[in-house]
Amino acid sequence: MIADPARSPAVMAATGTCHHCGETLPAQPHMATLDGSTHAFCCHGCAAAAEWIASADLDGYYRLRSANGARVGEVLPDLAVWDRADVQAEHSRAVDGGREITLLTDGMRCAACAWLIDRALAREPGVIDCGANAVTGRIRIAWDPARTALSAPLQRLAMLGYRPYLAGSEAAERQRTRERRRWLLRLGIAGLGMLQAMMLAEALYLDFNSTMPVPTRDFFRWLTFLLCTPVVFYSGWPFLSGAMRELRERRLGMDVLIASSTLLAYLASLVETIRGGPHVWYDAAVMFVFLLLAARMLEQRARSVASAQVDALARARPAFATRERADGQREAVPLAALSVGDVACVAAGEAVPADGVLLGDGGEEAWFEEALLTGESAPVRKQPGEPVYAGTVCRERPARLRVTLTGTSTRLSQLARLVEQAQAHRPALARLADRIGSRFVLALLPVALVVFAGWWHYQPERALEVTLALLVISCPCALSLSVPAALATAHGALARIGLLAVRADAMDTLARATDIVFDKTGTLSDGRPVLAATQVLDPALDTAGALDIAAALERDSGHPLAAAFTRGDATALGAARVEAVPGRGVQGVVDGRHWRLGRADFAAARQDDGALWLGDGQRAAARFVLEERARDDAAQALAALRAQGLRVHLASGDGEAAVRRMAATLGLDDAHARQSPEDKLALVRRLQAEGRVVAMVGDGLNDAPVLAGADVSIAMGEGASLAHRAADLVTTGGGLRRIPAAITLARATQRIIRQNLAWATGYNLLALPLAAAGWVTPWLAALGMALSSLIVTLNALRLARLKTPMEAP
Repeated sequence: MIADPARSPAVMAATGTCHHCGETLPAQPHMATLDGSTHAFCCHGCAAAAEWIASADLDGYYRLRSANGARVGEVLPDLAVWDRADVQAEHSRAVDGGREITLLTDGMRCAACAWLIDRALAREPGVIDCGANAVTGRIRIAWDPARTALSAPLQRLAMLGYRPYLAGSEAAERQRTRERRRWLLRLGIAGLGMLQAMMLAEALYLDFNSTMPVPTRDFFRWLTFLLCTPVVFYSGWPFLSGAMRELRERRLGMDVLIASSTLLAYLASLVETIRGGPHVWYDAAVMFVFLLLAARMLEQRARSVASAQVDALARARPAFATRERADGQREAVPLAALSVGDVACVAAGEAVPADGVLLGDGGEEAWFEEALLTGESAPVRKQPGEPVYAGTVCRERPARLRVTLTGTSTRLSQLARLVEQAQAHRPALARLADRIGSRFVLALLPVALVVFAGWWHYQPERALEVTLALLVISCPCALSLSVPAALATAHGALARIGLLAVRADAMDTLARATDIVFDKTGTLSDGRPVLAATQVLDPALDTAGALDIAAALERDSGHPLAAAFTRGDATALGAARVEAVPGRGVQGVVDGRHWRLGRADFAAARQDDGALWLGDGQRAAARFVLEERARDDAAQALAALRAQGLRVHLASGDGEAAVRRMAATLGLDDAHARQSPEDKLALVRRLQAEGRVVAMVGDGLNDAPVLAGADVSIAMGEGASLAHRAADLVTTGGGLRRIPAAITLARATQRIIRQNLAWATGYNLLALPLAAAGWVTPWLAALGMALSSLIVTLNALRLARLKTPMEAP
């Protein structure tokens, strides 16, 4: 590897960067002398790492590396929890002389890092074997538990700046590895067998005048038979087993046609070899298997790319958490040991172990990177009392949080389930393609019999060859792949921009949308209303008392307006029998008295003026004026939607004045105020009656009727709406730019599917008569079929590289 001169010690010192990690030096950097030269470091941890590297005679790392190392930091993690028997039983396995574990690290940035890790771990007592992969970020360690605890070599890793993380269940990891190796072995055997069979077949094909001695010809055929047998029965086993499964289920699918064509070529060739017939087709059988295996692996690759979001979500949760005990001491515990109400401590740069509420002494804020959950790359600032989600990464400074949700209840786990459901969906178009493919296979069999009979009557020696070519070239693999490959890639791309499809046909309907209706509060607005003015009308109340009652009523409502009444000195008042009245407000009993908070006609029997009123239903006690700001990206998102040809509407339950302000801010012409959920549904029905395809975007809390009634609906994924099942799609964050991005992706997906279906249909319509006419040999038929499948798969993969409005600068 060529060293980068821009990272030399002299350059780093001149530019004020750390010699080890390359970060900016503080005002008083740590200084250390290495090999007679003095270097500056950003922290004591980086200095200690560099000193150990020099003392271990591994300072060649600094000459070889092409990227800076990871910052070590002043405080190293407590890794004693890795020595627990339950942790090692789940994530490691027994090997000769000890145990082996596979770890992840996000600090391995180049091949020099892997070189350093290998040599550093090899020097640790008790380490039997080790290996670091700079591409995957994985580290494999085999150690002897009788000589060293696992935490000892891991402590060395952390000291060098490579903090370890669990790579997931060892059993699951081994299963994936075995499956991948098995498929590669099948493909390799098929490739070698195909090459050798083609060379022998070429010698037979070139014997134009039949001058080759019969013993030599038979020797070549038997040799080809030996090469072909493992290809058909080992490499081709996925197709053979799939055919048996389809026949047991009494249906005809692709595997039945593939297996029958392969076995027909193989067995017919064997019969011709035994009887000394004029033709054999071993080359067609092995080529068929090899090319189909390559196409199947490419399809799996497309699916694995689409599934990367699930893998990333699964790895986002750390394996361990730091829990604060009642006496103030801290302990490292497995994630399963965390309970609701515990206080978890998260160091800077570490992932949050569970959903919780940020704690802060003196009101310190904290920054969290939520890119994996929301698709937004910029860190998000959180104030004490605001929610923090499992899997997000704490930045800048350590944080403490009160755990509210653990395990499968966390937002991260919900997202993982939604991604898996989205990828498992079978939309109507995919089911239609499957039915067409199955019926095509059913229709192809009698056609093949007719072709065989015709050629047997016309030219018997070519009847089997022509029929075999017909079966192979007409295999509708491309037709069956055209929809699933595109949808798998599209769902992966959709998850990366922060939107998940929870209903099967959501993408298809979204692509056809002509109108989009937005709710206001929590959707177009930022969901953080500010209390602009308070007017107390009840002499028995003061401002603080009115706010306490409103806060008690709103505390558990889940409505975005509740944030306006969240106070730093939280009231002890509690509300009982709280009931939300959709489109009107909330009511309940506070301190023994029945209260209503909402529209003036609901809470105080007054004329609605757009403000929020507190009362008992007859008399007013207080009046609150709230102000909302539009989301930062709302104007840009609406402009992108208009550019896509959609008509944009606003329907809100808020007062006329607030809705007019928001509409003016965002340039919306069609705005409707004081809309109940039933009014919003009526608006959608009117648009649908005009022949429009309507998409609805809401917060998912009280818009269930209109979300269910729209042609396609999108629920903002913040808070409770994440699991809202009335919507067809759920966002994983608050940004609106993902909506035009999703429409761009949905429309592109429909184009790709139409292109794939057109290509697959045209190919089969053209190939069928050519093969029936005897113009295509079996090996050429196998090549054409595989190329057809390859074309539709590569075309589907274009969706992964699609540029959307989400990626606009």
